Amino acid sequence: MTTINVFLEIGKKKTFTGAVDWPGWCRNGRDKEAALQALVDYAPRYAQALHSTEIEFYVPTVVEDLVVTERLAGNASTDFGAPASVLKADREPLDRMELERLEKILLACWRAFDNSVKRATGKELRKGPRGGGRDLEKIIDHVLEADQAYLRRLAWKYKRESGENPDEELSRMRQAIQNALAAAVDGDLPEKGPRGGVIWPPRYFVRRAAWHVLDHTWEIEDRIA
Repeated sequence: MTTINVFLEIGKKKTFTGAVDWPGWCRNGRDKEAALQALVDYAPRYAQALHSTEIEFYVPTVVEDLVVTERLAGNASTDFGAPASVLKADREPLDRMELERLEKILLACWRAFDNSVKRATGKELRKGPRGGGRDLEKIIDHVLEADQAYLRRLAWKYKRESGENPDEELSRMRQAIQNALAAAVDGDLPEKGPRGGVIWPPRYFVRRAAWHVLDHTWEIEDRIA
C-alpha cells in the first residue's frame, strides 16, 4: 500500500483538496469529507491523463489512502471555485530535475485537454440544469485567458494575437509557460511582479495551471452530448 500526501484548503462554502506531489489532481466539496472522497473518485481519471507518460501513479481506492499534511484557510477564490493557497511544500527549492517531472505532468494534462477538445469538436456540449455552460470555443478561450493571467504571476509577459488559430496560440502559450518556469528555476525572474504584485512559486504555478486545464478537460468530457 502507498499513501498519498494531500492538502486541505478550507473555505466557508467549499473545501479543496489536492495531492501535494501530483499537480492537477485536485477536487472540491462542501466539506473536507466530500472533497477527499471526490479526490479518490477522480483518481482513475487522473491516472488516465498521465497514461501518456512513463510516470508511475498509484491509484488510491479509499480515503484512508490519503494523508493530510497541510491545512490552510481558504478565501473568496476558494469559495468561488479555485484552489488559491500556496503550500509550504510549494516554497521548497525546485531544481531542473524536479521541474522536468512537473513539466511532464503538465504536458500530460495539456494533451488530455487537447484530446477532449478533439473528441468534442463538431458535437454539442450539454447545458447545465439552467441552460448554462460555455461552448467549446469559449472554454478554449477561457483556458488561454487564465494561462495568460497565470504567466503574469511569474512576471512573464505574453501577448495574445488577435485572430490567431487556437491550436497555434495554445502551442505558443505553452512554450511561454515552459520558458517562464525555466527562468524561475534558474532565478532569472524578479521577486515581485509589476507594481509589486505577488510572484507565484513555480511549484504552485504548475499545480494551479494543471488543475485548471484538467478541470476543463473533465468538464468537456462530461458534457459531450
